[in-house]
Amino acid sequence: MDTNLRLDDDLLNLLRCPVALRDHSPEEARLSVEHDGYWLVCAASGYKYPVRDGFPQVLTSEGAKWQGTSIADLPVPPPEPSYEPSV
Repeated sequence: MDTNLRLDDDLLNLLRCPVALRDHSPEEARLSVEHDGYWLVCAASGYKYPVRDGFPQVLTSEGAKWQGTSIADLPVPPPEPSYEPSV
């Protein structure tokens, strides 16, 4: 079942890659929408952020996981995160 929601254009205009903002302009840190809204991609950093249930996961830990994955190979829908229990 497709549970992804369309991202609001106003929200997309505000979102930026936090990694790219360190060394680039806000315009260069802008995120592009890929795979029908399931992924947000930053060309400047190469970070790729999943969108789950309509909520962008713009966390550096999430973006770094997918940095080496080509846009064509990003899974749709993105997998749910796996959490390691703390001991």
